[in-house]
Amino acid sequence: MTENEEFIYDSIVSQIKMGFFSIEEIEENILEEIEDNEFEEEISEEWALKNISEEFKKHKEKSKNFKKPSDTEKLIEAFDTLCKNNIIALHNAGYTSSDGDYEVVEVERELREKNVVSDGYCFYHQQDLEGVLETNKLYIRFNKVDNNDDEVTVNVGKKVVEILKEFNFNVEWNETVNQRISINDFEWEWIYDENNRDLLDYDDVIEMMIK
Repeated sequence: MTENEEFIYDSIVSQIKMGFFSIEEIEENILEEIEDNEFEEEISEEWALKNISEEFKKHKEKSKNFKKPSDTEKLIEAFDTLCKNNIIALHNAGYTSSDGDYEVVEVERELREKNVVSDGYCFYHQQDLEGVLETNKLYIRFNKVDNNDDEVTVNVGKKVVEILKEFNFNVEWNETVNQRISINDFEWEWIYDENNRDLLDYDDVIEMMIK
């Protein structure tokens, strides 16, 4: 495998393991990635589609041995619990922290239209997700919309940690605004299934928070 093929292959494996995208979406993402990086002469569409198909089959087989409940399933429950406690909790919120901040503000805006003001927010983004696949550490960012008070931020962090610990996660945080919350020994186990709830549909978050 050439260096460029390895780069694309790693992206294929990562997107499949994340479990947020259908095979069709991954095919579209990967072909776009090949084009954006000008790898077309070196990497054929046939090579890309073959690897996507093979890696998805491998992941599907591996998914039969996922823990029950998996860490990912427990995280979904924990985030749902946070939403029910008036904390916006978003999965895979964009690619960067600024993307995540944007998504949070959009959710907060919709909540306020329904006369609800959140007590804070937390999220992880796609780079965090790529990181957990390599390190088994998932970083969670937190704050409150329109807030510059460190004490308020820390209190949001404490609430997030409290809920995560209720689900028996190994949580590390020094209770300052300068450090993200880390869930250690986290094994991301998730596979795309069209029958699964769409974790990227933040309307579900809003519904949980206005009840």
